[in-house]
Amino acid sequence: QVQLVESGGGLVQAGGSLRLSCTASGSVFSVTTMGWYRRAPGKQRELVATMTGGVRSNYADSVKGRFTISRDFAKNSVYLQMNALKPEDTAVYYCTSETPRGRYWGQGTQVTVSS
Repeated sequence: QVQLVESGGGLVQAGGSLRLSCTASGSVFSVTTMGWYRRAPGKQRELVATMTGGVRSNYADSVKGRFTISRDFAKNSVYLQMNALKPEDTAVYYCTSETPRGRYWGQGTQVTVSS
């Protein structure tokens, strides 16, 4: 089992920045990929960014060039630096981790971007 706790969401004006953090605990030795998904009101959950190991990252086209994912293995953490935020980025952001036994999810953190 892996437990994930997110922080860093909030309200920001369009063009602003936020940094999301997620710390894993439990069976962290088995985690391969960590990342972020989001669910906007009335929409399905979608991938934002993931990182496998410390190098291989994957981004949704809608956030490329604006968001940056990073991991700190010493702290069992993953971060999402979000710049040039747009109102369409408004969503609940979920941290996720993958292990050979399955995927785990955090409780989510709200990000609201006002126009």
